[in-house]
Order: sequence, then structure tokens, then C-alpha cells
Amino acid sequence: MSVIYSTAAKTARMNAVVSTIGTSGKLKLFNSADALLATFNLAATAGTVSGAVLTLSDANGGADGILSTTASSAGTATKASITTSADADVITGLTVGTSGTDLVLDNNVLASGQAITINSATITHA
Repeated sequence: MSVIYSTAAKTARMNAVVSTIGTSGKLKLFNSADALLATFNLAATAGTVSGAVLTLSDANGGADGILSTTASSAGTATKASITTSADADVITGLTVGTSGTDLVLDNNVLASGQAITINSATITHA
């Protein structure tokens, strides 16, 4: 039988994740071979928690999408991580794509220097 957490426990754990990310966290996109493709700067408060779901905050002040940056390398983004400002991993193994993933991008096939927009980013407690 798998472990089941109460909603209150899930909410507390996800709020702890936001605290651990801190005020200058980063979201990093990688290809399947772990090559870094892009780094996003997260909002001062990385996101909001509702129940078991952490939704990343808009760091663009109302601009398109919730996060935007430019690709530092070419490749297909398939996974992501969230780190502190000091690059310590907080969350790894996030899925990336154009639908049905933790991070939904406008396009996950990237060219170096290409503008990238994350349209939605939600992380659900297991």
C-alpha cells in the first residue's frame, strides 16, 4: 500500500518547498542528455500553494506567460529543475512539453537565442 498524506500535510510540504527556493530561485530547462538549455529567474516568491499544488508565480509583471527568457543552447527541452539562487537543487525531474506536463512551454524545441515562454507551471505533491 502506498503512503497517503493528508491535504494539510501536502500543503505544509509544498509551502516548505517555496520557502526552500527562497527569493531568487531559478528554473532550469535541460534536454534528455542533461545539457542546460535555458535558465529562468523566478519571482521573489516562487509561487503559491493551494492544497497539494504549487503554481509558479508570474515573474514578468503581467507579460505573456508566467516566465520568459532566451535559450542559451539549442535542443529539445524534456525536463527541468528548480534551484535556489546558489544553484542548490530543490526540485528535479519536472516534465517539460507543450501540453500535459509540469511545465507547459510555447515551444520546447529550442534554438540558441530563441525567446522561450512558460505558459503554465504547476507542481503537484505526490
